[in-house]
Amino acid sequence: MESTVSTPEPAIAAIDDPIARELAAAGQVRSFAKNAVFINEGDRAESLFIIISGRVKVYVSDAQGREMILDIRGAGQYVGEMMLDGGPRSASVQALEHTTCAMVGRDALRAAIAANPDLAMSLIGKLIERTRLATEAVKSLALTDVYGRVSRLLLSLAREHDGKLVVPERMTQQDIADRVGASRDMISRIFKDLTAGGYVTVVDRRITLNRRPPARW
Repeated sequence: MESTVSTPEPAIAAIDDPIARELAAAGQVRSFAKNAVFINEGDRAESLFIIISGRVKVYVSDAQGREMILDIRGAGQYVGEMMLDGGPRSASVQALEHTTCAMVGRDALRAAIAANPDLAMSLIGKLIERTRLATEAVKSLALTDVYGRVSRLLLSLAREHDGKLVVPERMTQQDIADRVGASRDMISRIFKDLTAGGYVTVVDRRITLNRRPPARW
């Protein structure tokens, strides 16, 4: 479900990234219900979305409905930036919770870039960053076993909290399976071993790394 809402100026002003804030102020605000898919892989790309509030997942899927999550993004970040080349969408985007975005069309984005060259450099930098992440993901899938991909994911997501490494977002085993391209049963076995070895503790889907997992299992 999608709805148009009046521009929440205080929320836009709270966006830390000045480039994202500038773009959001020029966009048309849209609100999406939890689980709404507002970008579909293969569709014509017309707009960039700056997330004002909420969280979304960026993912690809096949004809059988199997998914692989490419990234989770939240307030102050944006999705759909590859619309600049006019090609079809390369991934889908779904709201993980009620989400508000500023939608910026291609013409408006080009006008903003023409008025502010720093905007172009910021977008190029973000595209390079995401290309590097995509390259690392392909390398991981091709050259690393499932355990190695799980370990890499947990370490990349974990943040220090009260002297421990904690994954901020609550994740199910299926969430992790979707992020690393594996079955939920395989993830279940890996977590059973990691928990028995004292490497991780999981309480209410909150994952704590008690110590760094071994490089190989």
